[in-house]
Amino acid sequence: MEVKCLYMRLFIAINFNDATRSRLLALRDELRSHSERGNFSLPENLHLTLAFLSECDENQSAAAKTVMDAVSFEPFDIQVERVGRFRRDGGDIWWAAGKPSEAMITLQRNLTDNLIAAGFTLDKREYKPHITLGREVVTDAAPWPIESFGETVTAIELMKSERIGGKLTYTAIHGRGSGAYKRNQVTHS
Repeated sequence: MEVKCLYMRLFIAINFNDATRSRLLALRDELRSHSERGNFSLPENLHLTLAFLSECDENQSAAAKTVMDAVSFEPFDIQVERVGRFRRDGGDIWWAAGKPSEAMITLQRNLTDNLIAAGFTLDKREYKPHITLGREVVTDAAPWPIESFGETVTAIELMKSERIGGKLTYTAIHGRGSGAYKRNQVTHS
């Protein structure tokens, strides 16, 4: 009998508290109200990616957890300061921009350097911290500045991306920092 290796689509991310998520949803809804069409992010899927790992097997998943546990991480503040877009044929990707603080950039660089050393192949483009609000968005709206808001980041999480019942679902499978991972665990009564 052939044994098949299970693959998971993984990324390391910052997830947000309820207050920040609420502000991000208001931005998403404002964008949606000015759009002809688009695939807009679900509330539970709003996050800031630090490293996209792509399809990973169980050994790679374990290696990513080891890297997360070993990298230096202290809480830091994150600020969201504007709404922008990446132009694409068929509709643009719209996002809220996270101001790239020194602590965030250092964490992201340390994660990617250690992941590459562990054998991962990662995107080599310059890191541009953003929270995706919508994909394939068609609108006449222009990017706009916003009143800055944010929170203190106290955790990073290894997220699994999958389609469940046709719905894109992100689930934390490992965390580092206070409050990590626990909020995504489901208890059954």
